[in-house]
Amino acid sequence: MIIVTGAAGMIGSAFVWKLNEMGVKDILIVDKLRNENKWLNIRKREYTDWMDKDNLKEWLSCKENVDKIEAVIHMGACSATTETDADFLMDNNFGYTKFLWNFCAEKNIKFIYASSAATYGLGELGYNDDVSPEELQKLMPLNKYGYSKKFFDDWAFKQQKQPKQWNGLKFFNVYGPQEYHKGRMASMVFHTYNQYKENGYVKLFKSYKEGFKDGEQLRDFVYVKDVVDIMYFMLTNDVKSGIYNIGTGKARSFMDLSMATMRAASHNDNLDKNEVVKLIEMPEDLQGKYQYFTEAKINKLREIGYTKEMHSLEEGVKDYVQNYLAKEDSYL
Repeated sequence: MIIVTGAAGMIGSAFVWKLNEMGVKDILIVDKLRNENKWLNIRKREYTDWMDKDNLKEWLSCKENVDKIEAVIHMGACSATTETDADFLMDNNFGYTKFLWNFCAEKNIKFIYASSAATYGLGELGYNDDVSPEELQKLMPLNKYGYSKKFFDDWAFKQQKQPKQWNGLKFFNVYGPQEYHKGRMASMVFHTYNQYKENGYVKLFKSYKEGFKDGEQLRDFVYVKDVVDIMYFMLTNDVKSGIYNIGTGKARSFMDLSMATMRAASHNDNLDKNEVVKLIEMPEDLQGKYQYFTEAKINKLREIGYTKEMHSLEEGVKDYVQNYLAKEDSYL
């Protein structure tokens, strides 16, 4: 059995899709559905059982259940970078993750969990995952969410008792199907598509930093199908424990992403950006905290044997827009 927490969220549900695609159906999916439309993310999936996250600890205390488990894939967390309740973040993102780590360490089970590129802060120290734990400790996240993720990463390296294999995944800017419940936290592809369909144009922030043109701020945008391919590789191979960046290794601009989205939506490769992009002022409270560049270093991922090529931005966006967003059924 594979346990997937956060199984109704974007990456968690996409990973359950990947497991099903590979013929794996003995899955315990764990989450909280509340009133969001996350339930639609798992409507088509095959799995053994469903469980509310609050009941997992008790379930894991039963030896009969434990003997079935091959790995725990922990995607469950509060992923809102705007969350202001630090106690909630620490309990949910640190405390719960620590419990699952200790369980997997005791039972000698693989443990793969969601860290975040938000741990890198403004990127003053770069975006390199192949450094010492002491160097990772120097990172300065910009928000409480990033701090809660970094706090666990730092804690993990200090533990003498460890799971059979553990991998903390620093996700960069993930886009793709299954993100429809996320509201303002959904990807720029999702928002661009909807803005374009409604208005015929998209709004991008002007630049306030020398060396970056308006709309040319850079991010490492990674397609969710690539993300789950990497996760499946780590699940099914014996790889070195530690932190891994999950990105393409190629930064692209918001302008590139917006144009790719609108071209895919319109089936017109000749759109003029001067006609479909409107530049707007950045809110003052963002101007000092805004990331102008993120790019995952993925040498470490390649060194463990993951050789599959990632989707280019244009390939991933086209697949997402034309095969999901534009369809009546937009789910994997």
